Amino acid sequence: MNIFITGGAGYIGSATAQKLLEAGYKVTVYDALITGHREAIPNGVQLVEANLANKEALRQALTSQPFDAVMHFAAFIEAGESMKNPGKYYQNNLVNSINLIEAATRAGVKRFVLSSTAAVYQSSNEPLSEESTLGPTNVYGHTKLMIEQVLDWYRQVHGLHYAALRYFNAAGALPGRGEAHQPESHLIPLVLQVPLGQRENISIFGTDYATPDGTCIRDYIHISDLISAHLLALDALEEHEKLIYNLGNGQGYSVREVIETAREVTGHTIPAIETPRRPGDSARLVASSDRIRQELGWEPETPDLKKIIASAWEWHQAHPTGY
Repeated sequence: MNIFITGGAGYIGSATAQKLLEAGYKVTVYDALITGHREAIPNGVQLVEANLANKEALRQALTSQPFDAVMHFAAFIEAGESMKNPGKYYQNNLVNSINLIEAATRAGVKRFVLSSTAAVYQSSNEPLSEESTLGPTNVYGHTKLMIEQVLDWYRQVHGLHYAALRYFNAAGALPGRGEAHQPESHLIPLVLQVPLGQRENISIFGTDYATPDGTCIRDYIHISDLISAHLLALDALEEHEKLIYNLGNGQGYSVREVIETAREVTGHTIPAIETPRRPGDSARLVASSDRIRQELGWEPETPDLKKIIASAWEWHQAHPTGY
C-alpha cells in the first residue's frame, strides 16, 4: 500500500511514517518543514518539500504515482496561539486542509485519515465518548471540527472514506523519536525542560478550575499506542466509509499530578509557579475509547503516566536540543 503523509517531519507524522515502513508500506512525506525536522524523516521515505497552500505542488505530488491513502498530520497545534491569531489557524489548518482533500479526491485517493483532537468537545466531568457534546473552546479545536465536517461532505459527494482520530494529548517517545516543537507548548516536554536546565520552573496556568486540585485535567496517550490506532483505522477504511474514534487511556491527570510524576521520574524538584488561566483551556478532557476498542480491537500498551513520562525523559536526555 502506498501512503501520502502530510506533516511527516513532525512528532507524530514522522513516527507514523517509520511504523508504516516497518510494516511494509511505501511512504511519501509532504512537509514544508515550517515546524517539522528534516532529520526526523525516516530513511527510505520520499520527501516532497512544499506547502499545502501550493495547489500546483500538491497536485503534482498526488498525481506523481497512485496513492491508496492520505494521512494528514500537518497543522498548527497551539491552542493558546490560536486564540491570539485565529486567521493563522483558519488559513493553515482549514483552508490548506481543503486544498489537500480536494487534490486527493481529484487524484483518485480513496482513503483519508485525519489527525483530529479532543479539543472538538466541550469540557465534561464525565469521560467523553464520540456522542458527547461538541463545542470547541478554542480556534484550534474549531478548525479541526470544521475539517471533519468538510471530510463528511466529501464522503457524501465523492465517496471518500475517512477516519477522524480525536487525540487526547499524545505524549512520550520512541527510540530516536520524540517531541521537539519550536516553541514548545505541551506540558510534559515543558516540565522536563526544568531538570534539563533549560528553564527555572514550570507554570501552572489556572488553579481555580472545578477539579479536585483546581488545575486542568487531561488524558495522555503514548505515541506508540496512537500510531497503532492509525494503522488499524487505515485498514478498516477499506470496508467503512466513516470512522470517528477517540484515542486516550480513559484516565485523567491534573497538571499538578503530571508535575509530581515528572519529579518522581527525574529525581528533580521541578519548582512550579501558579499563574492565571490561559484563554482556550478546557477544565477537563478525558476520553472514553470504548468504541475503537470494541470495533477495531485496539488496546493501549503503555497507559501508565509514569512510563509515558519516563520514555519522554529518556529521549530528552539524549536529545536536549531536539533533532
